[in-house]
Amino acid sequence: MAQGYPDRPIKWIVPWPVGGGADVVARLFSEKVSEKLGQPVIIFNQGGAGGNIGARAAADAKPDGYTMVFAYSGTHSINPHIYKTMPFEQGDFAPVIFLTSVPQLLVVNASVQAHSVKDLIALAKASPGKLKFASSGNGAINHLAGELFTNMAGIKLMHVPYKGGGPAAMAVLSGEVDMVFGEPSTLLANIKAGKLRAIATTSGARSISLPDIPTISESGVPGYDVTSWNGVLAPAGTPPEAIARLNKAFNEVLADPDMRKRLLAIGYEPIGGKPEDFSKQIQSELDKWGPIVKQTGLQIN
Repeated sequence: MAQGYPDRPIKWIVPWPVGGGADVVARLFSEKVSEKLGQPVIIFNQGGAGGNIGARAAADAKPDGYTMVFAYSGTHSINPHIYKTMPFEQGDFAPVIFLTSVPQLLVVNASVQAHSVKDLIALAKASPGKLKFASSGNGAINHLAGELFTNMAGIKLMHVPYKGGGPAAMAVLSGEVDMVFGEPSTLLANIKAGKLRAIATTSGARSISLPDIPTISESGVPGYDVTSWNGVLAPAGTPPEAIARLNKAFNEVLADPDMRKRLLAIGYEPIGGKPEDFSKQIQSELDKWGPIVKQTGLQIN
């Protein structure tokens, strides 16, 4: 690989539509990483099939250091347990960096008469199957978060899938559905405006960035714990020098106090580290989600 890497723009595939949590965070990073690399990092949104379509496109790309993919927990640790046929294998990618960890928020439309998890469970038990929850798509982590919640709380909710976190958030905002498990970045503005109500976070412990919001586990569903995460992968075979350069640039951005503040403000907890740290995270989550998916019985053809 030439010493001048990178000497042209880098394509960053985001396997989700514009406006969702993945897109928002990727755009925050792309501007800063472009400055570090001295070349534009250009985002290409390629959604569909729970992130599988964009991930496949990245796996098929030339491994020359000029294509990377925004790797999301649902796509790489949950989809392999849900989809009968996967368009990629973990070995199709080389890890670059573990970017952030983020709890989902359990949010309801302001008109829903529930101000706590216990209220919501009581409402659902009074009218089984009537309350609707949105997700980013069949098999997305917020779909699974909803299915796990219904199982553990002993209630029935109707699942309505959308094509991404942005459309799912809009559906709750419009009242088309009652609730959503979603990333803070797509929801906080409307929560602050009083149009949506956050009643809990999905993580096992309270979020560093949202410490005043109780967890589902402490609010009546003990043991409930769903946390999403994201990072960067490159096609397998990408030169180690390119991986190292990208990893260094992202770590520098993650260490920037202003960037950390901006991430925490929208509910994302900065991580960073070596490529192998991200590889371990993906494998750990793959192992975790297998039995949970089996418990829910969720399967997509």
